[in-house]
Order: sequence, then C-alpha cells, then structure tokens
Amino acid sequence: PMRMLVWSAVLNGAVAVPVMVAMMLIVTNKKTMKAFAATRALTITGWAATAAMLIAILVLGATSFF
Repeated sequence: PMRMLVWSAVLNGAVAVPVMVAMMLIVTNKKTMKAFAATRALTITGWAATAAMLIAILVLGATSFF
C-alpha cells in the first residue's frame, strides 16, 4: 500500500506540470482575464513554480530509470 501512495504522488506531480502550464497561459492572457490577469510578480512566481515542478519530475525520471 505504501508503494502505491508514493507512485500516485509521483504521477500527480507529473500531471501537475501541463495543468500548471495551461493555468499560467490562461491567467497571463489579459484578453481572457481582463482585470483579473496576473501581475508581473505573480507571473514570474507562477512560471518559476512550473519550471521547478518540471525540473523535479525530470530529475526524478533521470535518477529512477537511468
């Protein structure tokens, strides 16, 4: 059971990256969000978090399978 919990968390992290990219593309689009578009600070923080998630999943993949 514990192994399944770990792998479900890994899968969740892998699926989170494209979801975060989609969210960032939406919230930075001023045409879509109008007054609620993300500020520059939020945009930088959001893309940094997305990049960190991507790097983490790539490192996990590289260390687990190679």
